Amino acid sequence: MDNRVEETARALETALQMEIDGKEFYLKSAGASSNELAKRLFDNLAEQEDVHYRIIQQLHEKVVSQGGWPEVETAFKHGKSLKSVFREAVEAMGQEPKVASTELDAIKTAMGMEDRSYSFYRSRAEEAATPAERAFYEALTAEERTHYLTLVDSYDYLSDPQGWLTKTEHWSLDGG
Repeated sequence: MDNRVEETARALETALQMEIDGKEFYLKSAGASSNELAKRLFDNLAEQEDVHYRIIQQLHEKVVSQGGWPEVETAFKHGKSLKSVFREAVEAMGQEPKVASTELDAIKTAMGMEDRSYSFYRSRAEEAATPAERAFYEALTAEERTHYLTLVDSYDYLSDPQGWLTKTEHWSLDGG
């Protein structure tokens, strides 16, 4: 295996470990959550990390067996979007959700994990040797960015529901 293939394989192995760690964290956090939004969010994120893992694993196998990045298009398909999970949970909980500080801490930890994944995938996209490799890492970057922004929205809603509603509904202080 030449240096570029070895470097690519190592990067994919790092990505695989990040996805494993993410899935484990999300499953653990979902199991410890009593808040409906946090539980649904963590469960859905665990599923998405598993999708990422399977796709990265397939690519890793192809990179190693073919001696380079395959010319394949990568699409990430999920059963339910994070936005719909968030929206449904918010509707179910109403305006006064009950949330433990441990759940908020878990969301903050998850935000840091997603931000690190985003940065890693973005740097890999910048260093990509082929358009297919660049497209793959850009797709993962977009996925991680969506995860991060959904976690931020969830944190904001759970820590300050009224403030979140004011911000998202663009309510004014004069009641208009």
